[in-house]
Amino acid sequence: MVASRWLTSGPRGRHMPVLVPAAQHEVALAAKAITSGTYMPVSEVLALSATVSVVIPTLNEAENLPHVFAAVPSWVTEVVIVDGRSVDDTVAVARRLRPDVKIVMQAGRGKGDALLAGFAASAGDIIVAMDADGSTDGSEIIRFVAALIAGADFVKGSRFACGGGSADLTRSRRFGNKFLGALVNCLFGTHYTDLCYGYNAFWARHLDTLALDCAGFEVETLMNIRAAMAGLRVHEVPSYEHRRVYGVSNLHIVLDGWRIAKVIVREWRQFRRDARRPVTDLIVIDLPLTD
Repeated sequence: MVASRWLTSGPRGRHMPVLVPAAQHEVALAAKAITSGTYMPVSEVLALSATVSVVIPTLNEAENLPHVFAAVPSWVTEVVIVDGRSVDDTVAVARRLRPDVKIVMQAGRGKGDALLAGFAASAGDIIVAMDADGSTDGSEIIRFVAALIAGADFVKGSRFACGGGSADLTRSRRFGNKFLGALVNCLFGTHYTDLCYGYNAFWARHLDTLALDCAGFEVETLMNIRAAMAGLRVHEVPSYEHRRVYGVSNLHIVLDGWRIAKVIVREWRQFRRDARRPVTDLIVIDLPLTD
């Protein structure tokens, strides 16, 4: 059986993601053509020419990094570690695990500040933000990248989409996330299923549009709101949140929840002043993981 071949231009014109035929002999021929050019094979049926940067904020995560790095696909172009002045061997472990890792020493404090520094240092066409505690699974990166190649501008991981889940959500965290998510959906006309989750990806060209300007855990909420307000095409993909491998979380439920609420109110006031309605399209995509 001869399968069809799909070819499309990427957001920057020169990026040409390719889904190659499923038949083995055709896969071999397509793979040969791809590797002779500028394409990076992602799996037997997917290759891309866009470069991918993975940004990981760290603070004393030396014991967790082996688990995190082991799951990051080999086709990822670069890994950017933003270290918040760790007192353990986080930086040394990162360099041992991936000699080409890009290390950024964080000047300020907070997860938002770290992500901003990492985004600025990234050279990839696609930027993926994930956590250093082992809770986000690097093998899921293909879901985010595939959604971006398919036409999304911004991709959110969702623990509540079909195929997602969490081994780490407490009752209070679940309630807070649901409440804040419902508030954002009501105020901004969005349909997000998981507001406060740190696994996100987007085309780097949208960094100026997102215009992130917060230092703490509220950065994920701000990214989601700004993407909707700017009319970016937003997709959700299912994601499973694992328990932290080692150490304790830096999240403070009450304090960080209050900061998130303040960001929502601030953005809503700006939204009303601008008198704009969000035109974002939210599509939930269930993509199987591939090697």
